[in-house]
Amino acid sequence: MGSEEGARLLSGHAQIGEVAERTGLSLRTIRYYEEVGLVVPSARSQGGFRLYAEPDIERLEVIKRMKPLGFQLDEMRELLGILDAPRENEHTQDGRSRLHEFRQKAEDRCQSLRAQLHVAEDFSATLRKRLSE
Repeated sequence: MGSEEGARLLSGHAQIGEVAERTGLSLRTIRYYEEVGLVVPSARSQGGFRLYAEPDIERLEVIKRMKPLGFQLDEMRELLGILDAPRENEHTQDGRSRLHEFRQKAEDRCQSLRAQLHVAEDFSATLRKRLSE
């Protein structure tokens, strides 16, 4: 293990490849989220490698969970901003209102996805029945 890698491990940071493996996101996706300002690596190694701390990885996990719910990039940025400063935002009427709107959008989208899953499961059952005939 080189001294740079040892220092990285001691500092609690992970390189982008490790983050990709942990989150299930591709390197390209993580770089894109950085490019559009959704996540910023906490540090860079002396060699210029992106280094992510645990809060950065947690933020990527939040983004990953927003994506299938249909949140657009600007909505993700806004929601992440609210989540980044919960005490400040949740005590304002506007912050609570926006958080409620985002929660409602997530719940509506979950309901839509459940309906789609029901249709897909019904189709799968039809195929299973056809194969058993």
